Amino acid sequence: MNNNTYYGTALLRISLGIIFIAHSLYLKLIVFTLPGTVGFFESIGLPAILAYITFAAEAIGGVALVLGLYARWAALSLIPIALGATWAHSGAGWVFSNAGGGWEYPLFLAIAAAVVALQGNGSLALQRQ
Repeated sequence: MNNNTYYGTALLRISLGIIFIAHSLYLKLIVFTLPGTVGFFESIGLPAILAYITFAAEAIGGVALVLGLYARWAALSLIPIALGATWAHSGAGWVFSNAGGGWEYPLFLAIAAAVVALQGNGSLALQRQ
């Protein structure tokens, strides 16, 4: 890879990490609260424990991506989370701005996580590949 590719990979990795951190620490913890997130998971037939696992995976995986620590593994672990969100929002239509959210945004997050899993850290990472 050339330098631009390393920087592009780092940009994707870091921005994806920030998005997952925002989805866990801000959206699930502050906006919806953990009890509200648990309630949503249960309302769509998922066990309550999965809400806590999702919250932790998004927070820990997001931090790992931002720092460039085990980015491939972090990204791989976030793909099922993003695909689960795609499923959870599939009934609301395509556009994520629809009531209840849509499926295009979480699907894009799954694809972006797959790219990071394939490309690795890029530059600006604490861990060398």
